[in-house]
Amino acid sequence: EREKYQIWIKNNEPDEKQLEEQKNTKFKIEPKFSLVVPMYNTPVNFFEELVDCLINQTYSNWELCLADGSPKENEEIKPILEKDERIKYKFLNENKGISGNTNEALKLATGDYIALLDHDDLIPRFCLYELTKTINEHPDVEFIYTDEDKIETTQATRRDPHFKPDFAIDTLRSNNYITHLSVFKKELIKDFRFLSKLWYEDFNFTTKILFNTDKISNISEGFYHCNCGHESTMNNNNSKKNLDM
Repeated sequence: EREKYQIWIKNNEPDEKQLEEQKNTKFKIEPKFSLVVPMYNTPVNFFEELVDCLINQTYSNWELCLADGSPKENEEIKPILEKDERIKYKFLNENKGISGNTNEALKLATGDYIALLDHDDLIPRFCLYELTKTINEHPDVEFIYTDEDKIETTQATRRDPHFKPDFAIDTLRSNNYITHLSVFKKELIKDFRFLSKLWYEDFNFTTKILFNTDKISNISEGFYHCNCGHESTMNNNNSKKNLDM
């Protein structure tokens, strides 16, 4: 199955020439994306990969909004924070949990659309381009979600793709199939905050908001890479618990 998936990637995702063409594309609508990330004892190698994947995006109108609930500031991440002026970082002096840390990161956001990421995950170089393309094709869209897969160490180890169906609220009520990448128009979420605990945050937040819009798009071109390596939040229950203490 992994071999078949690698063939799918080669046949369906842009090559270097196409990525270069994306950089030179001018859109009628050029939205600003605020990528919101709660942090807690974030491994330096994961954080640098996240920052680099954003810097290398073929669409450049973005900002990274970080709220760090770690017990103390990590001096090793400071040079990474200085890599790009689009990075906004706030050290909280306390851990407010995933919900509270996300709320603090949301306060930094000035973009037209809010994208929610975990601190150890990645998006491909063409992700923001494809989101922008979708917004230009559907200017009234208020919520976009993408397909996703898993990575173990690098993007070269991608596996277990999750090709998601079109939006259906009844399906969502019984199965949280949306998860990441979730992108909300800022006006849609301005009156909402993350309130719940542990693994329910994304599900509760998403379902509450989606009762307030039917302007929804599902795209397969903007993959989200969920880190399932040994040190990742997904495979470390203690890390997940600590983040929400």
